[in-house]
Amino acid sequence: MELKIAVAGLGLIGGSLAKALKKYTGCKVTGFDRDSKVLKAALESGAIDGAGNDESLRVADVLYLCLYPQGDIDFINGHLSSVKKKCIVTDTCGIKSSIFPALSRAAEKNGFTYVGGHPMAGKEKSGFAASDAELFKGASYILVPGNAPKSAVGLLKDIALSIGFGGTVETTPGEHDRMIAFTSQLPHVLACAYVMSPQCPKHKGFSAGSYHDVSRVARINEDMWTELFIDNKKALVEELDTLTGSIAEIRDAVAGGDAQKLRELLRKARIIKERLGE
Repeated sequence: MELKIAVAGLGLIGGSLAKALKKYTGCKVTGFDRDSKVLKAALESGAIDGAGNDESLRVADVLYLCLYPQGDIDFINGHLSSVKKKCIVTDTCGIKSSIFPALSRAAEKNGFTYVGGHPMAGKEKSGFAASDAELFKGASYILVPGNAPKSAVGLLKDIALSIGFGGTVETTPGEHDRMIAFTSQLPHVLACAYVMSPQCPKHKGFSAGSYHDVSRVARINEDMWTELFIDNKKALVEELDTLTGSIAEIRDAVAGGDAQKLRELLRKARIIKERLGE
């Protein structure tokens, strides 16, 4: 695969994409980042072949937008005259409600192809220093095609599989955001709320796997996740209402010493998990 690929934003996801593309494909990769130190580190590590500029956008076959949602929109609006007409533009954002309409309109108006994307991979740490060519091994890659041609979607699938993704899923913007509210955003809320307990600083010597499993993603990028949470507030609030309702049921059973009710609730949860085969 000998494509010219541009990556805008060389943080954890963008840096990992660049490294994986260089390691596992024959693509030429250029990178954009507002931090000159990040660009220098990416060049020195071999993650990119060169720093991105208007000329690299004019020849890019694929452009990966790896910024925050509004940052992706701003990047495209600021470089519309440079993105070539046949370029496939995709993003890596964890929310589609705002970015999908904006980039779809830009694509229609300016002649490039837009396909929404979301790699289901990450770490507690952020930034280029945490990026890893192996980050996507076995992960799911979500694609939100909209009206994009099958050839563009197929190319992005091929790239994803070539850099280690275990499979791809196609969906709509609405379904994406509903599911991500449950599978990604809600666990981050739960982890943050959990470590706010006054007992958290005293956990050492009393904690094992359960503590670490629940608290792991509380090491959060508050700027990015604030934007993601608010952009997806309708779906996330619905999931929060469901969660707090379930917690209230368990809380009331414990407070009332209702062993039968508590046992029923715990059994219900166990059966749901077992039926999933996980």
